[in-house]
Amino acid sequence: MESIGQRIKRELERQERSVTWLARKLSCHRTNIYNIFLRDNIDVKLLIRISHILHHNFLKDISDDLDAGQNCPGV
Repeated sequence: MESIGQRIKRELERQERSVTWLARKLSCHRTNIYNIFLRDNIDVKLLIRISHILHHNFLKDISDDLDAGQNCPGV
């Protein structure tokens, strides 16, 4: 299963949004966004914020993967 950081990166690219754009929306530095891309796990509150900003339900994606029996990285 794809890591959450890679999912966020893929969705950001799909929407043709920049790292700078997401950093501004999250009120953080670009380096923090690049660090998010490297993560296998993420704080739920941060994931919800990113989901709202990108209008993409990453929590549902994870739930669907669990229902399909896919393993979670780092677990």
